Amino acid sequence: MIALPSGALRVAAAVSAAAAPPAPHPASSEPQLIFAAVVGVAVIVVLITWLRIHPFLSLLLGSLVTGLVAGMAADAATTSFITGFGATEGSVGILIALGAMYGKLLADSGGADRIVDTLVSRTSVRALPWVMGLVGAIIGLPMFFEIGLVLLIPVIILVTRRSKLPLMRVALPAIAGLSAMHGLVPPHPGPLVAIGALGANLGVTLAFGVLVAIPVIILAGPVFSRFAAKWVPVDVPGLFLGTEGDDPQAKDADETEPADRKRPSFALALISILLPVVLMLGKALVDITAATSTAEWKTILDFLGTPAIALTIAVLAGFFLLGLPGGMNRKSLQASLTASLPPIAGILLIVGAGGGFKQVLVDTGIGQVIASFAHGSNGIGILLLAWFIAALIRVATGSATVATVTAAGIMVPLTAHLSTPMVSLLVLAIGSGSLFLSHVNDAGFWLVKEYLGLSIPQTLRSWTVLECIASVVGLAGTLVIALVIGG
Repeated sequence: MIALPSGALRVAAAVSAAAAPPAPHPASSEPQLIFAAVVGVAVIVVLITWLRIHPFLSLLLGSLVTGLVAGMAADAATTSFITGFGATEGSVGILIALGAMYGKLLADSGGADRIVDTLVSRTSVRALPWVMGLVGAIIGLPMFFEIGLVLLIPVIILVTRRSKLPLMRVALPAIAGLSAMHGLVPPHPGPLVAIGALGANLGVTLAFGVLVAIPVIILAGPVFSRFAAKWVPVDVPGLFLGTEGDDPQAKDADETEPADRKRPSFALALISILLPVVLMLGKALVDITAATSTAEWKTILDFLGTPAIALTIAVLAGFFLLGLPGGMNRKSLQASLTASLPPIAGILLIVGAGGGFKQVLVDTGIGQVIASFAHGSNGIGILLLAWFIAALIRVATGSATVATVTAAGIMVPLTAHLSTPMVSLLVLAIGSGSLFLSHVNDAGFWLVKEYLGLSIPQTLRSWTVLECIASVVGLAGTLVIALVIGG
């Protein structure tokens, strides 16, 4: 469960813990438990990478293998997985569904286009790489990486043509903004699962995540794009060209949206995006500054800032801030929300299976072995370990989400003696590791390659290097915050 100071969530977490089956073989030797964990992770990696089995089924089978090798009875291992799956879907799954609804509404209403057009039209050519990084971050805040990339590709292409800048100078900053938000900042699936598994405070994690994301976007985006433009001197892809052979620059105004298309204003779109963020951060601040207060205003802010409520408010507010100003009626609003859910079905199953794997690790006692192994390590050592585990699984499986949920499950026992801020930093260390070294086993690699018209070597020199920079800078930013707060 997501560990927020809300009484309701604490009760739910307690019920979930009580329902979880105890480790059936507490006397299992430490070598056996360590071997079980290694075998379980190896099974997951082999099934995903070699046999090409869907990550959901791979996590399910890996969880059962882990439990059996650790000495659990088959029915106990199954029950443990189901318990973890249900607990994760009951908390994180709801947030992912609400986030998908909001992201689809933002795109369909024209709100995302309005934000992009406003920022780009008021920017000098020299400042465009920096603004594209900001655009990627804003659009990436409520959207999955793949959806944000599909949405931004027309803008990237058209801005490149209009500005005459190299493609890498425009594309990479926007992609860096999307990637940083995806790996570090909730409500994306990976960070949310890590928050739920590790019991982190969502508001604190959100604040730290935004803070770490700033240098990540700057260094992996505008700064790196200067070098990438020299390493990968490619032409602009022939996407979104006019069909009559005219100068494509003359058609820029018509290639994104019809001139008479109704769209929400920039202010309304920005307010809509920031609304759930403000609510969740407000709750976190109130919890810190007025932790013992029982005032009615604190109760109200606690309720409004609960993630599920904040995102529900964002979706409902989007009807009036995005839908109506964008010319959407009840039928189109219903169609937009309905269409938002099928694409995330696979993500929901992967996330739930990650929660099931985490529960098996806990119930077998493997978690306590890992905790005792790392006993005495300071916060910095634990953060480095978390980053390394997530990076290793990311390189092996190609999935940032699988890397995050698996690493979070492994690191759960180490949070017992960590402070609230350090647990949030542990989430960010895992998120940073999950971005590391995207290559040919990652769907995002091929998406970037095809949209930007790159060869495999060119994609490795641009996208892959960008992800490595983002991962390392994210870790560095996390470690700096840990040193500042005394972790």
